[in-house]
Amino acid sequence: DRQGCSVCDWSPHPLSFILTGIPGLQCAQFWIAFPFCTTYLMAVLLVIGLDKSLREPIHCFLAMLAVVDVLMVTSIVPKMLSVLWLNSTEIGGPACFVQMFLVHSTTSEESGVLLAMAVDRYVAICHPLRYRAILSHQTIAHIGLAIVLRGFLIMIPLIWMVTNLPYCRSHVIPHSYCEHMAVAKLACADPRPSRLYGVAASSLIVGMDVAFIAASYGMILNTVLGKCLCRKALSTCGCHICVMLLYYIPGILSIYTQQFGSTVSVPAQVLLADLYLTLPTMLNPIIYSMRTKQIRGSSFCTFLGDDGN
Repeated sequence: DRQGCSVCDWSPHPLSFILTGIPGLQCAQFWIAFPFCTTYLMAVLLVIGLDKSLREPIHCFLAMLAVVDVLMVTSIVPKMLSVLWLNSTEIGGPACFVQMFLVHSTTSEESGVLLAMAVDRYVAICHPLRYRAILSHQTIAHIGLAIVLRGFLIMIPLIWMVTNLPYCRSHVIPHSYCEHMAVAKLACADPRPSRLYGVAASSLIVGMDVAFIAASYGMILNTVLGKCLCRKALSTCGCHICVMLLYYIPGILSIYTQQFGSTVSVPAQVLLADLYLTLPTMLNPIIYSMRTKQIRGSSFCTFLGDDGN
């Protein structure tokens, strides 16, 4: 059903889309771009400064988290800045779908890494003598591969559904990047299957990972409560809890406001989605550097002006 669109306007694979940036805030977009640029540069510099001598399992998971974070922001921030600063709003159809794939697959991968870090804390606290034996480098490599494969396999059906929609309406995306539903709404076919799949997949991933994380912390609490090492053991989990809250709370709000938030203004939805993807990438390494002695004393913190004392 082309719903009154002319034949010349109809295309199952549009040549290009137009990104509007932040709808309703065009006059302020030039200044809004500066925090996103700063966030991106800090995320990249902090990762470059990560000391390669840190070889504990938790450091391997932190390296995974850093790589996922940088890939996530790299997939959106450079194009976002070109839209907000240079008014370069056009993005090719294939590039738009690739960006969508990278954004949504890396969010799944970030959740997987947070789950792996919860397992790391469980093993370190509940089975300290077997910590390195259980979380060997081979095991960590398998966990990393599983996280990446899950992100890719979850996204393949969604991208297939979106790329096969016929686009006969305006190709203007009221967003600063190719967010799934913002693109799907432009189709002249019913976007509800991809919408339902997106919500179901996101809810399943987040729900499953949060459930396993909660189970890990439940076993940690059961092990340490009433013991003299309780405070020390729980303090080692503080960074992980902060990072989880920073990721899951804005993420859940963003997902459901994009899908069902008709009462939330479009500028608020776009800004929430942008902050959800960019802010944690800068704050995650800062949080860990403040609370983890090995990282605080590494060259990683030279970008923060911390001498490790």
